[in-house]
This record gives sequence, structure tokens and C-alpha cells, in this order.
Amino acid sequence: MTMPVVTMLLSVGCLLGCQKSTASKPVRLPVAPAAPQIHTEAQPRLPIIRLFIGAAEIETEQAIRPEHRERGMMFRKTMGENEAMIFVFQQPQRLGFWMKNTTVPLSAAYIDSAGKVLEIHDLKPLDENPAQSISDRIQYVLEVPQGWFERRQIKPGALIRTERGTLQETYFGN
Repeated sequence: MTMPVVTMLLSVGCLLGCQKSTASKPVRLPVAPAAPQIHTEAQPRLPIIRLFIGAAEIETEQAIRPEHRERGMMFRKTMGENEAMIFVFQQPQRLGFWMKNTTVPLSAAYIDSAGKVLEIHDLKPLDENPAQSISDRIQYVLEVPQGWFERRQIKPGALIRTERGTLQETYFGN
């Protein structure tokens, strides 16, 4: 070997041996939060279930998955008099519903885990201010055409059931 080659090999070996080891600390890249979904059209009709509230019966779309709850009635042009959408949440909580990109006037019943209507709110088309629940025990929200509850004389305290039993039994098996 010639002297320049040996010098070069020694220099490379020294450089490799002198570098700090990063094996003990993994590199953690910052994780950017998921970008909010931007919706521009109505979602397809969701699976239907029949709900019973007193003597009233209503055909109800089920918004169970987060992406279905997020889009809800956005961009829909109409809602039949005897149609509804129920939003199902994993845990009771304080909720607020708004009408972003929703032109159909709606009323929303805020319902506890036992299926009892605790509050009813009228929602204004395109209003992005949430109708905040007073209670922190809301697990379901039922949206219907505005005035539907009033026309059927359904008030807070009414109990909602499905064709399969209570809301809890239907959605959580308890």
C-alpha cells in the first residue's frame, strides 16, 4: 500500500470511530395533526333503524362512525317529515351541534345513555354557532325536521326505543 492510501484509511477510521452514536436515542419526528376533512357533498344515506318515541315512529339514519357524525346532514337538500338522523357517541358528554353547510331546518334532541330526551334545540340553517347542551350526560343526538317534536308533543323526559330495545341495548349490547 502506498502512504496516501494508508493515511486516507486511517482518517476514515478515525472519523467513523469519533462520531457520536445515535443508537441509544431514537430520532422522533414531529407528527402533524391530521388535517380536518373538507366536505363538499352530502354523504350517501346511512343504515336505517326505526325509532319509537311515545306513539311516534320515525325512520332514522344512524351516524355511528366519526366520519358519519362529522358530515351528518351537510349538503342535504331535503329531509322527509318522518325521517331523522341519530348520532351515537361512545361516552356521555356535553355536546354542541351546529349547522355548517346544512340548509335544512332541524330540531335536535339531546338524549342521555338511558334513551331519555333531556333537551330539544331548534337549529338555524347555516348557523355555525353550536347549540351547546346544558347537560354533560348526552350520548345520542336525534336530528329531525324542525318542529317535528312539537307537532308530536314530544318534550324532554320522553323515552326513545328502537325496534331492537333500548338505545343502550341496540348500540352497546348492555
